[in-house]
Amino acid sequence: MATGTGPGRGPGGTAGRRPGSYVCGIDAAMDVIGGKWKVLILWALRTRPHRFGELRRELPGVTEKVLAAHLRELEADGVVHREEYDEVPPRVEYSLTARGESLDAALEPLGAWGRENVLGGSARGTGEPGEDDDVALVAGRA
Repeated sequence: MATGTGPGRGPGGTAGRRPGSYVCGIDAAMDVIGGKWKVLILWALRTRPHRFGELRRELPGVTEKVLAAHLRELEADGVVHREEYDEVPPRVEYSLTARGESLDAALEPLGAWGRENVLGGSARGTGEPGEDDDVALVAGRA
């Protein structure tokens, strides 16, 4: 994993690239959310804080190793907050930071595009929810 300066893994908490190495803002954002599971982690955390095991159950198919690595990267990027509670047994919860909430808001139009253009929402182009809008992004989620 690359190292950088400032909070997180690079300038301003971005993932390990030097300033000026991004082509555009989308390139920079994709560096933070890239990979199969990061967007789904953000989706799960948008409603409430989750413990590691809860996230694992909500994301069938993700391995513990990959989930732990992605959570560390999202935390280093300032998107996810990890809260450790001094309890027995130990309890750790993950939640979105203000930066994570703003990223989630930025991803909402992308989700709408996917519903309309990939999942085949019935209200194409109307801005109204389609019948497929409640389709779970991950098997087992409503």
